[in-house]
Amino acid sequence: MRPTIRRLGRGLAVLIGVVAGAALLVFFVANRQAPERQEAVAFATPVRIVEVQPLDVRLEARGHGVARPAETWQAVASVAGRVVERHPQLESGTLLPEGTLLVALDPSRYELAIAEAEAELASLAGELAQLAAEEENTRRLMALEQQALALAEQELTRIERLASSGSVSGSRRDEQRRSTLGQRQAVAALENSLTLLPARREVLEAQRERAVVRLAQAQRDLTDTRFVAPYDLRLASVEVELHQFVGTGQRLFQAESLAAAEVEAHIPIDMMRRLLAAVMPAASIDAAPALAEGLDLAERLDFSAVQAELFLAGAEGVGWTGELVRVASGLDPTTRTVRAVVRVDHPYRDARPPDRPPLQRDMYVRTWLSAPSPEPRLVIPAAAVHQGEVWLVDAEARLERRAVSVAFEQGNLAVIAAGLAPGERVVVDDLPAAIAGMALAPRRDAALEASIAGQALGERHGEAQP
Repeated sequence: MRPTIRRLGRGLAVLIGVVAGAALLVFFVANRQAPERQEAVAFATPVRIVEVQPLDVRLEARGHGVARPAETWQAVASVAGRVVERHPQLESGTLLPEGTLLVALDPSRYELAIAEAEAELASLAGELAQLAAEEENTRRLMALEQQALALAEQELTRIERLASSGSVSGSRRDEQRRSTLGQRQAVAALENSLTLLPARREVLEAQRERAVVRLAQAQRDLTDTRFVAPYDLRLASVEVELHQFVGTGQRLFQAESLAAAEVEAHIPIDMMRRLLAAVMPAASIDAAPALAEGLDLAERLDFSAVQAELFLAGAEGVGWTGELVRVASGLDPTTRTVRAVVRVDHPYRDARPPDRPPLQRDMYVRTWLSAPSPEPRLVIPAAAVHQGEVWLVDAEARLERRAVSVAFEQGNLAVIAAGLAPGERVVVDDLPAAIAGMALAPRRDAALEASIAGQALGERHGEAQP
């Protein structure tokens, strides 16, 4: 009886729990609140933009090269002799002014040659003077002999007339004939002497000319015994010592002019083509085929419009300003680059070693050439070009992806040839997901626009300036 009651109690408890749970479920369902509805709002991505405008651009061409003096003096002995004088500072690296006597050879043999030639000239001058006097005397004698001949001829004519009439004997006539013939021979001898005088004069004058040449050669040889600095120079190598005998053709020393230095910069062809096109007059562009006919580039290109700057590689802040003077013939056979020659005048001026050394031989320098573009160009940051596309902000502040054609890149900038128009807004931020039509919150970056304009004009950031 008691177990039955116990089972009924447990069943009743279960039933009461189920009823209570169902009641609670009905209560919560009856009193539930409907969910709030919220409108979806599109999120606009903040981006920085620049407004594209035509800018003045300085076209640049960069390269590297090795410096060398514009003029080098290889001192070679043209005469033989013993070194009798040597400058005490004739050593490699010494700077010497123009007019300094560097080396002198023994001049004695050449001074003797000059004295001998001068003596020969004096002797020949005396012979020529004697010949002139002899000619004058011969002409005076011939004049007298011709007068005597004229009288003898007259006398012979008179005697022959008398002899024909029998007034004069035949022996007298023969005597007069012999006398007249002798006078004729005397005149003929003098005429012959006068005829030979010009030939003798020519021989003497030829001997005098030869003596003059010998004298000039001896004087030149004497001058060649002294090596005087033709300009302000720096000695490179010295191979001569005091009392050393020097033979003809022997090299004595090498010196470099301080007036100017040159750098043959190796520049990529595409950069150099753009730069040269910028300085080519419009009339010359129309005549471009004439270049193949051998026109001089200097007649068609205005190198003065090209600004040239050099920077010492590995030394920040060390540089020089130069000028483009020529483009060397042919390309470099190894790198296939254009060889542009930049000249720097007075490379030792304002030198303050070691902070600011002079531009000297074998310095490895970076070359920076620039010239203004003939017309304004559309310029944007190179990072804003994504595989041939740029991202724009349209009139509804949404993203537009557009393909563009890049003419060339220069530094951190890209020059656009086609695909953009002035006034359009270009996104300069790198978006994680650039979806066409996505909402944007553009903010114009005026500082970046100013930086782009400055870089386009050649202002460099983080580069060594001369």
